[in-house]
Amino acid sequence: MSTVTTSIVTPDGPVLEEDYEMVSCTAENGELGILPGHIPLVAPLKVSSVRLQIQGRTDYVSVSGGFLEVRPDRITILAQSAERASDIDVDRAEQAKQRAEKRLQDKQANLDQIRAEQALNRAINRLEVASHAR
Repeated sequence: MSTVTTSIVTPDGPVLEEDYEMVSCTAENGELGILPGHIPLVAPLKVSSVRLQIQGRTDYVSVSGGFLEVRPDRITILAQSAERASDIDVDRAEQAKQRAEKRLQDKQANLDQIRAEQALNRAINRLEVASHAR
């Protein structure tokens, strides 16, 4: 089966650059499944997992939003942060989740509700992606 070179890049540097048969991710407008030869596309991504398939294996990467650029021969994801499932520190992600939940429950007057919800979404996503680590 044909493949497409896929890169995931953050401000800290590349997280992944490999060939895959299919890449699935969640854009602001819904789920996308991208195969080699896909028409050009640019889309904003949600905090979500990127699923990368090759030879019956699925790799998972957690991304904190960003942008997806698709060309017929290349997929590039630019994200503020991204982690492979096997690189996620589950204890740290669980602590971040608990902190965000506590902030939301306390409802302090100076609480930035949106930031707390975003932190909670990122932590939940990281924990979900980490559950796929082998």
